[in-house]
Amino acid sequence: MNLYEHTIIARQDTSPSELKQLTEKYSKIVEKNKGEVVKTENWGLLNLSYLIKKNRKGSYIHFKIKGKGIVVDELEKNEALDKKLLRYLTVKVKKFDLDTNYFSKRDDVEKIQKKDKN
Repeated sequence: MNLYEHTIIARQDTSPSELKQLTEKYSKIVEKNKGEVVKTENWGLLNLSYLIKKNRKGSYIHFKIKGKGIVVDELEKNEALDKKLLRYLTVKVKKFDLDTNYFSKRDDVEKIQKKDKN
């Protein structure tokens, strides 16, 4: 089994319920192709480096996936047709970093650090 990190960027006007539906839709595609979603992270609404289809911001959703190459092929085939998505990216990795949450809010990080010190 290969390990993949897969990120999708949805349009900035996508509602939270639609984001949840997108997450469930692509998780089901992974499971249907005998893959496993190890972790899903919602990174929130972030600024884009440049305009993509007239959008300045995008809602990021990140998946950590175990599976064969066909899982990624099916995901990307479906995402290419989805009008709610701006971009998607899949990267093959050697191991997952399940501990670090890179896009947590600064307040959350400070709370965790204080808790670790005590």
